Amino acid sequence: MNRDHSEPSALLQAGDVAAEREHRRRRRLWRIAAILAIPLIFLLVRLALGDPFLINQLSLPSVDPFLIIVAVFFIFMIAMVLSMTVVAGRSPHVTFRPEQIDVDLDTIVGIDPIKEDISRSLELFLAHKEFANRMGGSPRRGLLFEGPPGTGKTYVAKGVARKAEVPFLFVSATSFQSMYYGATARKIRSYFKALRRAARAEGGAIGFIEEIDAIAMTRRGVSASVAPARFANEQNRMISEGTGGVVNELLVQMQSFDNPTGWQRFTTWFVDRINLLLPASRRLDRPKAPPANVLLVAATNRADNLDPALLRPGRFDRRITFEPPPLAGRRQLIDGFLATRSHETELDEDAVRQGLAAVTQGYTPAMLEHTFDEALVNALRRGSMLMNRGDVERARLTEEVGLGQPIGYTDHERRLIATHEAGHATVAYLVAPHRRLDILSIIKRRDALGMLAHGDREDVFTRSESELKALMQISFGGMVAEDLFFGETSTGPASDLSYATTVAAQMIGACGMGDSLVSLSAIAGGGISEANLVSKVLSDSEGRAAVEGLLRNQFELVQNLMREHRHLVEALRDALLERNELIGTEILDVLHAAQPGGSTNEPSVLDLRESQPLRAFERDEQEHTDREHHQ
Repeated sequence: MNRDHSEPSALLQAGDVAAEREHRRRRRLWRIAAILAIPLIFLLVRLALGDPFLINQLSLPSVDPFLIIVAVFFIFMIAMVLSMTVVAGRSPHVTFRPEQIDVDLDTIVGIDPIKEDISRSLELFLAHKEFANRMGGSPRRGLLFEGPPGTGKTYVAKGVARKAEVPFLFVSATSFQSMYYGATARKIRSYFKALRRAARAEGGAIGFIEEIDAIAMTRRGVSASVAPARFANEQNRMISEGTGGVVNELLVQMQSFDNPTGWQRFTTWFVDRINLLLPASRRLDRPKAPPANVLLVAATNRADNLDPALLRPGRFDRRITFEPPPLAGRRQLIDGFLATRSHETELDEDAVRQGLAAVTQGYTPAMLEHTFDEALVNALRRGSMLMNRGDVERARLTEEVGLGQPIGYTDHERRLIATHEAGHATVAYLVAPHRRLDILSIIKRRDALGMLAHGDREDVFTRSESELKALMQISFGGMVAEDLFFGETSTGPASDLSYATTVAAQMIGACGMGDSLVSLSAIAGGGISEANLVSKVLSDSEGRAAVEGLLRNQFELVQNLMREHRHLVEALRDALLERNELIGTEILDVLHAAQPGGSTNEPSVLDLRESQPLRAFERDEQEHTDREHHQ
């Protein structure tokens, strides 16, 4: 096919949707004018003939009241039966007009790469005729938003509908389910019929199905290589007609956006009857169904659970993964949330906001928003209408490790736990000056009687051998402190030893950081789990000896280090016994004051942390913080 390439395709400027909407509006006006013209012409003709039409000339026939009652009864019964059928198959969607949506795609921050990809798809949707007729392409008809909860999938879908200025048909996948046989499939058909009707009336329409995995699970009989076996028990959860029938209906409807309207079907029927009377050379052409400009968007947290037939091009043409925003994205989100929430001026400082962005690694937009809302609650509790940095830190602590639960420690337990956590913090301060010390506490939260929360200052994805050894040394800090100050250890270091052993096994068995370069994770084709890797390493005599030697070496280094800096442990211990909890710079203030001479004018450890780059190990024990807790 020859196409005109003399002019560049102006996809960004093309207004196919707007042009179609205006064309439809004018057609509706002309149709109304034609309908109203019929009685108007009738009245004008009667008036011109001298026989005007008068209302008082009308006479109603007399009807037996009993017949009226019987007729009303039968009409009521028929209406009840029909209503049950109609309601059972009615589409459960809610239609939103663009002006009803308060989310603008241009104002969404923190997910710039995703916005860019979605904007391209939106341009193809708005310029579907330009793209199809001039360039010969097929516009994207389906977008699948996948990702963890709270990452903004539904929020972005609303922004897309507002940006496109077309009807937005929202539906939850669970609302399609019905107790009546076949009703789920009928509801799906009704929904797509409503989508096509809205698209033809407005030039385009966007459908959004929330949690589509509720109706699109993998069907039985699909190859195990395509459908993971771990989802086999979830395949027949649909009520009545089962997963297979519902998924089949969904697949068919996603391929039937170009179904003819009722008028087109009637015209086709009429043309077919005329063609029966005409010779083959003179037969009329059957009318073609114009395409409905529909963009279907679906969201799910379990994309791997969906039937593979849904994910092929032509149905969901694009899978867009929503992940927790990176550092720059979190900073944009923090600026946006603080712009609409009352706060003290300290939260306007660039360094403070950048610090908040750094300590919230792994947070989703929903988690960030919730954290600031909880900070406002904390401000109200202390009698203020403005939240401060301390309110935000307490809200973040609650978000990550739960509410504090004051319990009655014995004097010995309280001193032991304070010494244990002070040992962790001291070692972290000495061996990893690039790490961020967040919280040091002896207040019980969930299953932790005490804790040190520390993490990376930037988003990082790999760790070096020295950094892994530093994490092992930090985990040994509590155990060494107990032995140094009490002459024995408690049950507290159990979780610390477990973490240190796991890191050592990963270094020896998977990362080649020992004497052997053999990777035990390769035994299972790279898919070996962390627990199995540790088990394989420790079950091998040479691997166990290498792990034991690595752990023993790090333990001895921590012993020597803590004997030399015993005064730092004592300072943090005493501060914890006095205040129960130290947050952020409070930890550094205590450590600086405990240095010889108590000078606080020396170069800040915080500055040292910012000057040294850090890389993260992909199997760290937490997504955004390393916690060592006393149990």
